[in-house]
Amino acid sequence: MAKPDPGTQGPAGPPAHPQKDWRDELPIKLPHNPVVLEEQERRAADLQLRIADWITGFAGSMNFVYLHIAIFTIWMLFIESKPWPTLTLIVSLEAIFLSTFVMIGQNRQAAFQQAKADRDFNQQELELKTNTQLTREIDRLTTELHSRLIGKGGGRRPSTP
Repeated sequence: MAKPDPGTQGPAGPPAHPQKDWRDELPIKLPHNPVVLEEQERRAADLQLRIADWITGFAGSMNFVYLHIAIFTIWMLFIESKPWPTLTLIVSLEAIFLSTFVMIGQNRQAAFQQAKADRDFNQQELELKTNTQLTREIDRLTTELHSRLIGKGGGRRPSTP
């Protein structure tokens, strides 16, 4: 059985110096990708998109579930007797609308992913072009330096000891 390192143990056994979690060193708010910020601004500017986002956010929450449990229980116990035809109609209509909001969310996510992919592609192409230019410049400077050094030495290579 391996013994713990005495340098990491305190008198009672736990570590003398608690390990810092790497997440403690991160800034409180990480910067967002510019595409994310553009998409947030675009969605905030459109009232219909804000409403759709709010409905989708609420429909995907536990508050939505709790509200439906309460409404369905009250409906089935006090408002309508079996087999609950009106409740069935309401739930079916709600499912139609909620599935529409899910599709709106999926379309929004697909558009966001496409915008991010386009931006990433453009950045990578720019980096490739810059790296190619830098590599060519390094090659040119290396060749020029080499020719100057060889030209000064009369074309002789230094001898190795």
